[in-house]
Amino acid sequence: MKIEIPEFCLIAMVGVTSSGKSAFAGKHFKEEEILSSDAFRRMVSDDENDQSVTADAFELLYAVAEKRLSHRKTTVIDATNLRKDDRKKITELAKSQDVHTVAIVMDLPEKTILQRNAGRADRSIPEKKVRSQMSAFRQGTGKLKEEGFRFVYFIKSEEEADDAEIAYTKLWNDRKDEHGPFDIIGDVHGCAKELKELGIRYGGGHISSSRRKDSRVRGRPVRQGTGKHGCAQACNAYGKGWLCPMRAGES
Repeated sequence: MKIEIPEFCLIAMVGVTSSGKSAFAGKHFKEEEILSSDAFRRMVSDDENDQSVTADAFELLYAVAEKRLSHRKTTVIDATNLRKDDRKKITELAKSQDVHTVAIVMDLPEKTILQRNAGRADRSIPEKKVRSQMSAFRQGTGKLKEEGFRFVYFIKSEEEADDAEIAYTKLWNDRKDEHGPFDIIGDVHGCAKELKELGIRYGGGHISSSRRKDSRVRGRPVRQGTGKHGCAQACNAYGKGWLCPMRAGES
């Protein structure tokens, strides 16, 4: 199974106890990328099974996640993430850091999970609680994309987990392989025709466009002209210093 994710993203492992979340994360991601709720409980209280410190542990976990994302470091949140409210914290964090979210859902058969839980030497949770988690899992993982997760992958068997391959894809704005020189032009204020004429006048280079709201880029200072190309009012609204495409040749 091939799992394609952006080279920079926020990943949420989703699944009940003993579904193999930590093992999967440990196999496919760097140790420093993984933020485990158990590890943060242990950090706070010396005991990863101490549920009384869960709130403090997650407060610390999300603080670290925010710092990592602010430095553009891929981050994996290794927790059950069964409740919609818990997942909402993840999608909101991703939105605040302008990063895509990925959900890797460990949807193994119930029999497999119960057998794994019963055989755990480090921690065995009462079967009743595991079944309760399974019920919450089934009810809460059907609309992950609607919750804001950009990429969602379900692992439905141990074989799929073993054979899974992580493939990183470049971000759409990653242009490291392209080499300049480049002319960067901001919002054209409806002057597409004039922009094309300008491109032809200065060498006929390729002109591409972006629909992103933040596509304006500061260029060299320009004079506030008379608006002979029909966009003086819009240019003035952005203030001195914004590079207007039609004034680029006048500066």
